[in-house]
Amino acid sequence: MTLKSILAFAHALLESTVGPGDTVIDCTMGNGHDTLFLANLVGEQGQVFAFDIQQDALRQTQKLLDAHQAADQVNLVHASHAELTAHIPAELYQKVRAAVFNLGYLPGGNKDICTAPDTTIYALESLLSILAPGGLIVVVVYPGHDTGQLEASAVLNYCSNLPRELMHVVSYRILNNPNRPPFVIALEKKDT
Repeated sequence: MTLKSILAFAHALLESTVGPGDTVIDCTMGNGHDTLFLANLVGEQGQVFAFDIQQDALRQTQKLLDAHQAADQVNLVHASHAELTAHIPAELYQKVRAAVFNLGYLPGGNKDICTAPDTTIYALESLLSILAPGGLIVVVVYPGHDTGQLEASAVLNYCSNLPRELMHVVSYRILNNPNRPPFVIALEKKDT
């Protein structure tokens, strides 16, 4: 067995859960790589809702999707992940199969614009209410910058206190890197 990188592990989790025709959410589209990954998993019959507050993220993601002929199944939403329930049709509640977060700032963008603990936790709470039984949330956390460290602590605290009877919560991280490396938190909604 070979240990996976943080992003490879996050994608492996999503691959194990998401299939053709599913509805999924990219809560932080950034440059669109996770959005494209999810679009390929759900195929033409599925749908991806991708959120970002920066217009540059939407432009870059649209360009990437167009280049890979994967735009038809994606809804790009210019809004915060904290507003996701306002943009997901109510008929899809309890049918969202998976969601992914890549916290922090837009790679190559303004590092002063980044995700924040309060909006991320609110988005997680919202997702838990619309996630399908057996659904998965994958959060890639970047504690390497000051805001990221605060967000990492808040998200870890929130996830650690979710009721065991409702959620499985695991973390995947590199322990022998002293530079505050990224890590994954995965939340699986129990099929009750």
